[in-house]
Amino acid sequence: MLELDDIALLSQYTEQNSEEAFAALVTRHINKVYSVALRHTRNPHHAEEITQAVFVILANRSRHLSKNVVLSGWLYQTARLTAVTFIRSEIRRARREEEAHRQNMSNETEPDDWHQIAPLLDSAMAELNETDRHAVVLRFFDGKSMSEVGAALGASEDAAKMRLNRAIEKLRKSFTKHGVVLPTTVLTAAISANSVQAAPASLATSITTVAMTKGVAASGSTLTLIKTTLKIMAWTKLKTAVAVGAIAIMAIGTATVVIRRGEATTNHSTFTFAGYATPEATIQSSIWAAGTGDIEKFLAGFTPPERERFRSRILAPKSADEVRRRAIALANAMIGYRITQKEVLSDDEIHLHITAPASPEGLPSGKTIIILKRIAGEWKRDGNID
Repeated sequence: MLELDDIALLSQYTEQNSEEAFAALVTRHINKVYSVALRHTRNPHHAEEITQAVFVILANRSRHLSKNVVLSGWLYQTARLTAVTFIRSEIRRARREEEAHRQNMSNETEPDDWHQIAPLLDSAMAELNETDRHAVVLRFFDGKSMSEVGAALGASEDAAKMRLNRAIEKLRKSFTKHGVVLPTTVLTAAISANSVQAAPASLATSITTVAMTKGVAASGSTLTLIKTTLKIMAWTKLKTAVAVGAIAIMAIGTATVVIRRGEATTNHSTFTFAGYATPEATIQSSIWAAGTGDIEKFLAGFTPPERERFRSRILAPKSADEVRRRAIALANAMIGYRITQKEVLSDDEIHLHITAPASPEGLPSGKTIIILKRIAGEWKRDGNID
């Protein structure tokens, strides 16, 4: 079973510093990682650098990964994040020079369907929750049987099939919104046949050599990419925890703004306004607004009924100073909170499932479900289900 084998190899590497075990992991997953990088950059050399960075990150983070990690899915997500980091930080100047090359990379032998899917695939995958994304990666990127997918996810084969079908439908709807309308069978066939391409034959060996030094032997640009990506991964994890904490507080109605200030400060300049196009963007925008201290901006992320409820039941009884003091304590209590599931009820309603250690400053029950609804194309918070 793939994931058990991955975990055993990872354990052998972390405990014995086994180059053989790490090389086996690289060989097993390199094509998938390389293909993600190539879809983003359309440049084989850049894709090789990104692939090397991903496996160096694996070498650095291996001791911190959960023993239940679905390594294939983790590597896919890390490859996507590293590729995006590379593009944002280093490729702006090069992109103009590579325009002609990118057009040449529009492989004439690619099926028309895949030519439409490829530019949208990884952004659509990013919209899936972690378990759905793992299911798609295992089934269509790694070519695993449904029984193997179920075992890796800790579910029955039938449950894995249901989850995979829902995930594919979410992908299909995402493509449809971008003007790519394809039947499910065509979509899955195209992803299965084209999502993973062979990496250069010598790349696995060179990556293993560099990764075994934890990146010391990497080039300067690759080291910069690795450090930047690791910082973003750490920040993303913290930002998600704080964001969920903010949502949880709104759900139980015990305070207003959940951004640390004063001696327990979170610099709101690190957050940016992301709009309300997705549930995740709404969360980020709310934290940005909270960091500014502008309650009206913060309440803009609520549906009108929930906004009025919040004003009358929570804001009215408290002074501004009290809100700030409680926000500091609540923000500290929220760091451990996690979004455990993103449940899509319809195109216009999503429920975020949240769990956390019970805390009087945070969620007394240890769990809640936050409702988000889309109104006029924007996602807004609409209460909770306890």
